[in-house]
Amino acid sequence: MNEQALSVRDAILTRRSIKNFNVQPVDTENIAEILEDASWAPNHGNRNPWRFVVAASGEYTAFLDVLREYGVPKWKELDEDALEQQMKKFTGPGAAVFVIVPEDARQKERLEDYAAASMFIQNAQLLALDKGIGTCWKTPPFLDNPKFRADLGVKQGERIISMLQFGYFDNAPKARPRVDMTELITYFGREIE
Repeated sequence: MNEQALSVRDAILTRRSIKNFNVQPVDTENIAEILEDASWAPNHGNRNPWRFVVAASGEYTAFLDVLREYGVPKWKELDEDALEQQMKKFTGPGAAVFVIVPEDARQKERLEDYAAASMFIQNAQLLALDKGIGTCWKTPPFLDNPKFRADLGVKQGERIISMLQFGYFDNAPKARPRVDMTELITYFGREIE
């Protein structure tokens, strides 16, 4: 564990989506601690509108077998070399957490639950960074594959909103420029120039 934790500001400003992981496994205990702490994300009515399927350590290797079978249908048409190139996106991380939310029939609650789960994911990303673990929020098309959902135990009335990859990395990508906030903010009651 780091001797000195990142400040909240430093964590927010230095977090990057890591895509080049170094294949080092991530302990299940680290994932469990990150998820426990991330659960303090604001969520309306304290509904805790999330559940998780975690693939870490040996289970992550088993997940890769599921991915090969159901991941992307066109992958079955690829030769072995091309398949391995596609799989590199998934073999580098040391763990994956699938974030599952209920699909409430009431629009207000459904949107609140999605927003809360998104805040949970951001918390998890910042907490992981504080442990030297990189993350990447992915939404590949196979998340909606019925067979894949069945293998993960996703129930009717639930939606996978994220495959959150966790892993160690050697280099973080450089920061991309952000839009100048003065272009996005309007102050109530002030005339626009």
